[in-house]
Amino acid sequence: MGKKDEKQIKEKSFEAMTAKELREMALTLEGISGVHAMNKNELIDAIRKAKGIVVEKTRQALVDVRALKLKIQELREKKSQAGESGNNKLEDALRRRISNLKKKTRRAA
Repeated sequence: MGKKDEKQIKEKSFEAMTAKELREMALTLEGISGVHAMNKNELIDAIRKAKGIVVEKTRQALVDVRALKLKIQELREKKSQAGESGNNKLEDALRRRISNLKKKTRRAA
């Protein structure tokens, strides 16, 4: 990378950078492993942590889509068990909870 490229990267905010640019930056920093398996938000957090940048969270916390999807999986298993046992009320309640969680994942994306 030339001086011009380095200057442009420093001037750009992390949110404005692409995941590919963030990966390249993270590879140059020590203490960050598993760069290629990280998504953009994880890369930004890791780079800030490695550089010692502290950002105060003024906006609401970002929704963790992976955690929501794990919760949906658990609820689907419970829903199938409720269906097998003939508990229609529980099955219907679980269906609505799954639907609401799926809506949250779509809004977060």
